[in-house]
Amino acid sequence: MPKAKLVYILSRRNAAADKAGQYIDYKGEPRYMKSPLEYLAEALDTTPLGDDYALEGIVYDDDPQSPGDQAALQDYGFAWHPGRQWIFPKDLREQGRLLREMLHPVPSAYRRLPRDAAAERAAGKSAFERALLDKLLTLQADVVVLDGLLVILDELVRPGARFDRRIVNIHPGITRIESPYERRGARATLDALHGAQGRKVTDWTTMETKPVPPVRRTGASLHYVDNGIDSGEVIFDVLGTDIGPEDTILELRWNNFNRSLFPALHQGLALLAPHIRRPSGTHDIQGDL
Repeated sequence: MPKAKLVYILSRRNAAADKAGQYIDYKGEPRYMKSPLEYLAEALDTTPLGDDYALEGIVYDDDPQSPGDQAALQDYGFAWHPGRQWIFPKDLREQGRLLREMLHPVPSAYRRLPRDAAAERAAGKSAFERALLDKLLTLQADVVVLDGLLVILDELVRPGARFDRRIVNIHPGITRIESPYERRGARATLDALHGAQGRKVTDWTTMETKPVPPVRRTGASLHYVDNGIDSGEVIFDVLGTDIGPEDTILELRWNNFNRSLFPALHQGLALLAPHIRRPSGTHDIQGDL
């Protein structure tokens, strides 16, 4: 059976917040912050996971015209450059191909529109998803991995859509709603950090909290993407990260990546491989959502 063609989608502004590709202060000592993308590339090169998958492209949605994105990426820039730091090592390869040559920008520019311009934002969001679809078809993607994409997909993942149940997300938290360790949403790591300190944030704007029983563990989940927020069916999850009382958010992020998220990504993709639909023949370059 041929390898499944895997396309990776992320918001690099989220990776920048994690200090991906940099050394962080960890309890007074430097530790390298390896990103999930860097971990996956190495796993495809050195483990049997590479028998099932080939990385075909890396898509990012950051918008060079957005002041917010400019600020978030001031240390990285919007394109790889030999004189700047990047979210992975400059010579990182996957099965012989340089990752820096697999990069494809598809900006989610609609985010610059005023929030009260509902019709314009909806049209812009639809245009973004269609551009994303065209890119996935051009890359002949069989499966798509989202990692910190700060956009909620809609048309691409509706039931019956071309990429329904072919897009999965690696999330730094347990997403099963019935779990006492559940941490959905973009603030999963910060939510877990507060939870370990016996606090629940009730308003993320004011940071108002209420006391709750401490929960001192967290994990990660690989799940299918649906129209909700981290609500898709779980493929594999790992609850392997203890939270220390003095952990910073970056220390917890490092721990959770290494103890839960990397194993969840690896084992989840291994479980998924036999179920990926690999269309026979060629893909259309353009198509309906």
